Amino acid sequence: MTNRPHALDALAAADAADLTAILLEICSSPRWATTVAAARPWPDREALLAANEAAMATLTTEDLRDAMAGHARIGTPMAGDATAEREQAGIRRADGALLDALHEANAAYEAKFGHAFLICATGRTAATMLAALRERHPNDAATETEITRGELRRINDIRINRLLDGS
Repeated sequence: MTNRPHALDALAAADAADLTAILLEICSSPRWATTVAAARPWPDREALLAANEAAMATLTTEDLRDAMAGHARIGTPMAGDATAEREQAGIRRADGALLDALHEANAAYEAKFGHAFLICATGRTAATMLAALRERHPNDAATETEITRGELRRINDIRINRLLDGS
């Protein structure tokens, strides 16, 4: 018998509505949540993470926009959003000039791509996020879509692991 953490068992046993609500907290794309839910039961953590990866690979541009809608703009996590505040902890000690540069770069990115810049911010400083934003700004839309897809997958992996670890 596989050693399964209690949280994974509870998640796999959740009724459809509860499971959907939990999954939408991880990723706000309904298609992603439906696809991950359809992959249960997950025999272990790796299978759930693989379901995340497989679901991310199937998302259309519109589905990706749904997924991005669940994320705070880099540099401006919403007050009271513990997840965004935790994920963007690297901006807390940034000075005003760096935050201003981040906001300006965000605006330029949004004007070009039509959506907010998305990056897995966990463990990154404001300076490294700004550097990544500037590095990605010259990309074409197709390249940026695939980079964003990968960043969303990494964020989902972190959120799934936190859920399973009870943290």
